[in-house]
Amino acid sequence: MSNAALTTLAHYLAGEFENADQAAASPAWYVHLRLWQRPVPSLSSSEVFTFLLEQANVISGKPPYRQRILQIRAGEEAGQLRGQYFALSDPLKYRGAGSNPALVENLSKRELVVLPNSGALIQYQAVAAGYSFQSALKDGELCSFDYDGQRRYVYLGFDIAPQANTLLLQTYDKGIDPDTGRGLWGALMGPFQMIKQETFDW
Repeated sequence: MSNAALTTLAHYLAGEFENADQAAASPAWYVHLRLWQRPVPSLSSSEVFTFLLEQANVISGKPPYRQRILQIRAGEEAGQLRGQYFALSDPLKYRGAGSNPALVENLSKRELVVLPNSGALIQYQAVAAGYSFQSALKDGELCSFDYDGQRRYVYLGFDIAPQANTLLLQTYDKGIDPDTGRGLWGALMGPFQMIKQETFDW
């Protein structure tokens, strides 16, 4: 069962997503984002699927940012898969890969940077139209990384499931102050509601 769920999740995640409706309804709280989750065949197999993730602020017109890697594989328990996030040693090298798959053709394992506390547990269950998935960092941990000379902390999580002939991806990513637990940026008022616009082939 887990192999079917893993393959289904891989196809659910592969694509381009936007939260245009949410941003229009609540512009004070939600930026209009475009999110790409581009398959990386060179780091994938029948047992592990790898994605390069990046996003862009649609209104600003600025280049895509926040390039990172997500790998998913079977879990050790029934009803569970595993996820692992990585940074890239040279993220700017892959800027634009969401819309230009040629940029990830030669991505190698050597370019992945392991991030502390970046392993995720992905629960799933069968629903009428496929599966519903919920991903969260293990034990509520915070992933950490260095940016602009400072250590930053982030919570990473998502849900994805079929909805009204498409797929709804809810992302909970937000920066956290480790001393107070207060959210600093990201999904401060609830998850970003990302609707799948295009599916990418494996």
